[in-house]
Amino acid sequence: MPHIGNRQYFLQHLAQTSDSPLLLEIERAEGHFLFDASGKKYLDLISGISVSSLGHRHPKVLDAIQNQLDKYMHLMVYGEVVQHPQVQLAEALSKVLPPNLDNFYFVNSGSEAIEGAMKLAKRFTGRSVFIAQKNAYHGGTQGALSLMSNAYYSDPYRPLLPNIQFIEAGDTEALSEITENPAAVVLELIQAEKGAVPVSKEYIKSVREFCSRTGALLIIDEIQTGMGRTGTMFAFEQFGVVPDILVLGKALGGGMPMGAFIAARGVMQCLSENPVLGHITTFGGHPVCCAAAAAAVNTTNENLQNFRVAEKEILFRENLVHPKIKNISGMGLLLAAHLDSEKTCKKLIRSALDEGVFTDWFLYAPDALRIAPPLSITDDEIVQTCRVLIKLLNS
Repeated sequence: MPHIGNRQYFLQHLAQTSDSPLLLEIERAEGHFLFDASGKKYLDLISGISVSSLGHRHPKVLDAIQNQLDKYMHLMVYGEVVQHPQVQLAEALSKVLPPNLDNFYFVNSGSEAIEGAMKLAKRFTGRSVFIAQKNAYHGGTQGALSLMSNAYYSDPYRPLLPNIQFIEAGDTEALSEITENPAAVVLELIQAEKGAVPVSKEYIKSVREFCSRTGALLIIDEIQTGMGRTGTMFAFEQFGVVPDILVLGKALGGGMPMGAFIAARGVMQCLSENPVLGHITTFGGHPVCCAAAAAAVNTTNENLQNFRVAEKEILFRENLVHPKIKNISGMGLLLAAHLDSEKTCKKLIRSALDEGVFTDWFLYAPDALRIAPPLSITDDEIVQTCRVLIKLLNS
């Protein structure tokens, strides 16, 4: 049975992010499942919010971690010592990225990667204005929060960074009305927290043309969409555009804390002078995390075709049909089932736990059920999970 003392200690001594945590006491996780203190198993329909794309404790990731633990852990702050896991990860990413994205700065999270990308854009262009998309989510640190238009989340922490201009994703006319040349345009190809809403290829093409014309850098946030979640290693491959700076996190580490901002060497080099140590981190590029990430990148790339992400998307769409499901948005295995109300969604999340299905909602779309399982989820697991959800919607 769950250890009541653990729950009390959790509530009293661990900082809380809401007044209603799920309070599941998870003892272990394996593959596609979580196991609580009573031994009950839950199919993980959200992969720790798109982190465990290979499932929990993938054997190749575990082997990479163990092998690195036998050699060394932290040695020195970032950038001073040649560490094989960092080189190995850079090599793995180079094989799956276009030639202009050949220089890597490894950090601890997606939020940190956004911060680094913003500093890089300001330093390289000598400008301070950023164009951001309304209803985007980029992280919880102050720079990342400055790029987010949702007043509910940002207003309590003002003043934030100045010189941020917000436009609606998809509004090409708004681009033409921008008078000051910005340092960068920052966007998500799929607005994840809005409820997995993709932008159009035409809009992305317009943004790319705007950046090329004004000298602004195009920063694409693939923290949630990267590492195969949309069916290609990176979502930008399906949109016909290549960013100047790519931001990764979540699934990059294979379950370990990992983020990266990636650009051309000629762009990234400006952080090494005037001032020296223009961006620095103590634990970024941690050798154990980099070893895990290299294994995750290689394993994802080797198995992506076998994961059949596009086919599994269709399977979810075909099996999640119900009057209370108004529509399903998203791409690949980043989907949102938009329900008839927030109340219905919250009830479904709670009742799904009783049936052994672990899922969640979206920050800007609390009426939408998050569907982002491990890429290796089986067809049978998809069908069975959908049956459970439909049954609960009928109850």
